[in-house]
Amino acid sequence: MQPNFLFDLDQTLLNFHASEERALEIISKKYGLDYSKDKYAHFKAYNKSLWLELEKGSISRKELFALRFTDFIAQCKGESLGLNPLMINEEFIVTMSQNGVLMDGAKEFVKRLKETIEGCRIYIVSNGATVNANGRIKSTGLDKYLDGIFVSEAMGVAKPSKKFFDIVLDTIGAEKESCIVIGDSLTSDMAGAQNASIDSLWFMPQAESTSSIESEMKKYDVDYCASSFNETYDILKKWSGEKNGINLQNPYCI
Repeated sequence: MQPNFLFDLDQTLLNFHASEERALEIISKKYGLDYSKDKYAHFKAYNKSLWLELEKGSISRKELFALRFTDFIAQCKGESLGLNPLMINEEFIVTMSQNGVLMDGAKEFVKRLKETIEGCRIYIVSNGATVNANGRIKSTGLDKYLDGIFVSEAMGVAKPSKKFFDIVLDTIGAEKESCIVIGDSLTSDMAGAQNASIDSLWFMPQAESTSSIESEMKKYDVDYCASSFNETYDILKKWSGEKNGINLQNPYCI
C-alpha cells in the first residue's frame, strides 16, 4: 500500500511565528504603526483565539482577518491613521508569503522520507491563506519534495472538518487506511484526523509533561506522538512498514 503523509504546515514544517513576526514588523513600519515585541505577543495570542473560533464555525475567515487587524491597529494607537484592516491584512499575508522560515531540520527530514520510504507521497493539509502558504513553501524550497498542497481558503472548508479530509482523499485517490495526519495542533490536526477516522501523529516538541500528553492523546484518539523529526521519521517508517506487512518495533505508540 502506498503511504500518504498528510502534513500540517505551520509549526510542523514551517516556523509560522518567525514569518508572522517579521511580516508584522515590516507592515507596521510601512504604515507608521507603533510596533513592539509586546504588541506582537498580543497579536499572536489574539490571532490564535480567533483561529480557534473559526475552527468551531463561530466566525468567518473575513471576520477573522478584519478583527485581528482592527485590534492590532488599536493596540498600536493607529486609529487616527484611517487604515483599512482588511487591506492591511492582505498586505500582511503577501509579506508573510515572501518570508518563509523552515522549522530546524524540516527540509532534511522531508527529503529523508522521500528518499528512504518507498512510494511515499507527501501532502500539505493546512488552514490558512493560499497565497501565504504557497509563497512560504516555495520560498523555502520545500515544494520540491511535495506531491500536493491543500489549503482551507481554496477548499472552502477548514480542519478539523471531516469534509476537509474527504476532499483531500478524493483528490489524491487514496483510501483513509493509507493515510496518516501529522501536525502540532490538537484542535485542528488531531481532531480532524479523529473526525475523518484517519491515523494521526501529534508532533509536540513543546509538550509540557507526560501526563498531559497521555491525557490529550486519549481525548483526541491520537495514535502516535513525537517530540522531534527523528522520532517522527522512525514512527512513519514503522507505520509504512506495517501497512505493507513489515513488522518493526515502535516505542512511540500509546
